[in-house]
Amino acid sequence: MATHAQQALALDQVLFMPSGDHPPHKTSTTLAPARHRLAMVKHAITDIPHFAVSDMESNASGTSYTVETIHTLRQRVKGSLWFLIGLDAFLQIASWKSVETLVSSTNFLVLSRPPAHFSQVASLTFLPPPPTEQLHRLDDGTCTRLDLPTGPHTMLTLLRMPPCPVSASAIRTRIQEGLDIADWLPPPVHSYIIRHHLYGLW
Repeated sequence: MATHAQQALALDQVLFMPSGDHPPHKTSTTLAPARHRLAMVKHAITDIPHFAVSDMESNASGTSYTVETIHTLRQRVKGSLWFLIGLDAFLQIASWKSVETLVSSTNFLVLSRPPAHFSQVASLTFLPPPPTEQLHRLDDGTCTRLDLPTGPHTMLTLLRMPPCPVSASAIRTRIQEGLDIADWLPPPVHSYIIRHHLYGLW
């Protein structure tokens, strides 16, 4: 997904930022400790052009909110800043802290994540009303990209991608069920999970 997004927008860099140990929208029982997730991301993106990792949130002592992280990044990054997010997560963004400020302060790139549908974006009341016909075209594949202004200097881009069957939750479930995940992960990440006994009994 990150590679597709980087190429679609010709991004100079994609910054991966694992959440800390107290993410506001996930329970600690579903996540490995932040230090392990940070290490796995480092292993996963090693030597991949345009990819980098940040420990800004994983090293935070308390709860990190995206709106605050974006504010900090805005002071450090020159040029355009895009927040990459799957469509399934974006449809839950109304519950995030200061969502109106967040959407109006940075560009969003929303990537398709079946079974979520782009037409569901029309229900998000904090956004300017999107053209429903265009959303349906994204869903049926006759359109692959839709750019919607969200403010004087910000944009929401909806991007239809080839389907990706792999997800973090699916990987954790397969591990807990004792199923093989070797083909779903970069070998160094697979080895790290086994070495540190993450997500299940090994």
